[in-house]
Amino acid sequence: MLTIGRTPLPVVGRARMYVCGITPYDTTHLGHARTFVWADVAARVLRHTGVPVEVCRNVTDVDDVLTSAARRAGSPYDSFAAVQQFYFDRDMAALHVHPVTYEPRAHTYVPQVVALARALVELGHAYERDGAVYFRGAGVRERAGLGAEEAARLLAEFGEDPDETGRDDPADVAIWRPSADGEPGWPSPWGDGRPGWHAECAAMALTTYGPALDLHAGGADLRFPHHAYEAAMAEAATGVRPFARAWLHVGVVRVDGAKMAKSAGNLVFTADLLRRHPAGAVRLMLLGHPWADGWDYRPGGLDEAAARLERLHAAAGRPSAPAAGERAAVGALLDDLDVATALAIAEEEGGQAARTVIALLGLG
Repeated sequence: MLTIGRTPLPVVGRARMYVCGITPYDTTHLGHARTFVWADVAARVLRHTGVPVEVCRNVTDVDDVLTSAARRAGSPYDSFAAVQQFYFDRDMAALHVHPVTYEPRAHTYVPQVVALARALVELGHAYERDGAVYFRGAGVRERAGLGAEEAARLLAEFGEDPDETGRDDPADVAIWRPSADGEPGWPSPWGDGRPGWHAECAAMALTTYGPALDLHAGGADLRFPHHAYEAAMAEAATGVRPFARAWLHVGVVRVDGAKMAKSAGNLVFTADLLRRHPAGAVRLMLLGHPWADGWDYRPGGLDEAAARLERLHAAAGRPSAPAAGERAAVGALLDDLDVATALAIAEEEGGQAARTVIALLGLG
């Protein structure tokens, strides 16, 4: 049985996994890649236990940041997003990330967001104001254990304006916004508009899987506000808690102590590394620290990962040791995806233990 963050995940039937995907306005950097590689490993380990795994990874192709980037490029937002999605898919294939089962795109799920907003209004969890629909979020902040000042800072960091007129509470967030001329817009009971980010993921996950998930993966920087509000909206609409039985919040990648982000100007693009290094080495570097920990990228880490990958393949070529070695390696991965222990066992035991670890980590 897989355990994630001290949460056991027994599965009867299929495992339902939702992965927060990209907003396709730029090419894939290491911060993106780390999240998706760890999610891929989690799915591989679950499948190794004999559990059928369905993975849903969304595409947030309705977003104000994307719209602005498309406008600067002189391209319609949907065409611009499709081109960026192509580059992302190419990077994922090169990194040996398995194709996902479902890949919903936000612009095709707008009616589901409208249905979610309508339900939340009727249940008293949301309200309409001047063509916008706001979700009542005071309880979300409290449940996340954040003070009002810290919550407001994080909301502002991700594009929410706590001082926006029309909100009853600074913690309230938009499920639906009215669209101005030149912005993507769709009809709704409240006028033409577009969905809010958190509501998009809630609607796509609910439509794909129903009211609950087994495992939700995404970057640790999305824990609040995005994942907190996504889960709160889903739970408020369905009455089913928890929305996700376990969370794989993958630590961020830093450069010189600063989170890798376009706004910081410190991006390291996955495609650039893959042109110079084997995919297995890039994956091994991304898996070289516990999934919940953030870490600092340094170019020398790739050479170290490549050298270890060679040792691992050499170990795989040795005659197989007793099956206990393979069981121990798999057991380490089932215990909160303990890659470090699994790798150490694989190198020492060699043979089938090493071959199994190579397969489960996607290093072949």
